[in-house]
Amino acid sequence: MQDNASAAIATKPPEGVTAPGRASGTLSPPAGNAGPDAHRIVSFVARVARGIAVAAEHVAAVIVLVVTAILLAGVTSRYLFNLPLRWSDEVASFLFVWLTMLGSIIALARDGHLRLTAIERRVGKRARIVLGLISRLLVVSMLGWLLFVSIEHLEDALYSINPMLHISDAWRSGAMNVGLFLLALVAFAQIVVGARGHLRELLIAGGCIALTAAFLYGLSIATGGRYDLVLFFLLLGSACVLIGMPIAFAFGLAAIAFLHWTTSIPLSIVVGRFEAGMSHLILLSVPMFIVLGLMFEMAGMARSMISFLASLVGHLRGGLSYVMLAAMYLVSGISGAKAADMAAIAPAMVPEMRRRGVPDSELVSLLAGSSAMSETIPPSLVLITIGVVTGVSIGALFTGGLLPALVLALLMCAVARYNAGRDNLSMPARATWKATSQAFFAAIPGLILPIVIRTAVVEGVATATEVATIGVLYIFLAAIIVYRRFDFVRFYGVLKEAAALSGAIMIILGAANAVSWALTQTGFSQDLAQSITAMPGGVPGFMAMSILLFIVFGSLLEGIPALVIFGPLLFPIARALGIHEVQYAMVAVLAMGVGLYMPPFGVGYYTACAISRIDPSEGMLRIWPYLGVLIFGVAIVAAVPWISTGFLAR
Repeated sequence: MQDNASAAIATKPPEGVTAPGRASGTLSPPAGNAGPDAHRIVSFVARVARGIAVAAEHVAAVIVLVVTAILLAGVTSRYLFNLPLRWSDEVASFLFVWLTMLGSIIALARDGHLRLTAIERRVGKRARIVLGLISRLLVVSMLGWLLFVSIEHLEDALYSINPMLHISDAWRSGAMNVGLFLLALVAFAQIVVGARGHLRELLIAGGCIALTAAFLYGLSIATGGRYDLVLFFLLLGSACVLIGMPIAFAFGLAAIAFLHWTTSIPLSIVVGRFEAGMSHLILLSVPMFIVLGLMFEMAGMARSMISFLASLVGHLRGGLSYVMLAAMYLVSGISGAKAADMAAIAPAMVPEMRRRGVPDSELVSLLAGSSAMSETIPPSLVLITIGVVTGVSIGALFTGGLLPALVLALLMCAVARYNAGRDNLSMPARATWKATSQAFFAAIPGLILPIVIRTAVVEGVATATEVATIGVLYIFLAAIIVYRRFDFVRFYGVLKEAAALSGAIMIILGAANAVSWALTQTGFSQDLAQSITAMPGGVPGFMAMSILLFIVFGSLLEGIPALVIFGPLLFPIARALGIHEVQYAMVAVLAMGVGLYMPPFGVGYYTACAISRIDPSEGMLRIWPYLGVLIFGVAIVAAVPWISTGFLAR
């Protein structure tokens, strides 16, 4: 997933993948040679779309704040007064669906949905325009298709009454209809703006889509059977991703086209799968932890923590490399989102490391490698996701994730030490005890926060969803009482950024859930399970195959979609082979993380380049030794179950 890039929102989009951005530049009418009437129409359409996006930002920010308050009230009432608010989870769940759809609208208006741009960047200007128009036309087609069939889904929800709130579930499912409609309007506006002055390119794009649809339809009739899976999911889905179509919409288009042309299943089920995949209550922790991570950086806690670590080991050869690895290990236990972690650490680390002579290639390699290393550190959004889709205890995943990340961190320290000796870096004087003590006292609030979060989950004070709200309250109080500053205007911006990133992540989960469900209906899951079970090699062979599979698909699909699609298929096989589900989860997540940060396709690598503002070609010079030791570390975790399960309750 890539994750998609909460705190990277203000950065330059990475080369090779787009990340969420503040600007809504895709809705700005370009200059051109069209007449005044055409200019007025384009300007009007762009203003309408911008108005939709701005309204969505404000409403979504309010929803994030309300949901935070509801969850915090729920855990306070239950733990302190032993009076659970039975309605809190239902209200939060209803609001979460609306938040997801509004966040998706914001992300689309900002061009913030995760998509690959490797091909788009390597073609000429005219071809780039055609590819962009093809992508937008496909997005509008997919959204319009889903909007049409979502009416039946809404009608079904009208007759379903929520037993706790005693209201129709249409209030919840209606978010899909409203969201799809507004998404379609914004996407249509992007076509109008992008096609101005490029009518020929628009016709070429439309023709390409029509010819491709006819070809796939004819080929599906001629072949049929399991070949349809190859046609729609491998060829169509991969082609859409490669031309720069947002990954979530590419998945959705492949699923709905496959079901429409090859089955008689009602397509309204696809809308239901979308809603189910992105509205599970545990996933509400995603926006909550994003808010927590952004507040952690906003309050200055990340910088204070880094300053303390630097005072301890910064004078050693490779000391700042150790600081970056340690900071990523600690900060990852706060935000849960890798891009937010990198954005909190890079501004404090990169300038000082450059001043000491650390090459840019080493900087970005360390940043990307440390992000891959820390994928299993709770409260990782990836761990939460894999717990939801596979049924593994999230508490057990949180407990089992610390030691595997530590093993990988120690291996990376060895590479960092070797590189530091080779680069002949300048060595600063050791910090005095007075300076170290001052840095420690300034860092205490930030150092305590991960302990508060993990203790609250492990001791049963709060669920993984609720614990982030405790962290938000903790940071707010620390900022007011200890640091004596809190920027409420910036905090409002944090709420909007959290909504945008949450929408971009959740819609990927919804689309991946639809794809996974479609694959299950065809019997592909059973065939895959039988084929893998019949492979020679037993447990070692299955583990090796799983590592390779998750590295490849973590690189090509992005982490969360890869886990959502393949997790439900492979975890039952792992259980049947006697592999502990927590150990297998650690192996899958870490292997996926390696793929996510592996160039030339790993989108996490390009996010690291964007946040550190380093050219991607620089980082490729040194990242391979780090990726090598990470893969070696994953193999160790796969070979030694105790690393993942040693601290679990018996």
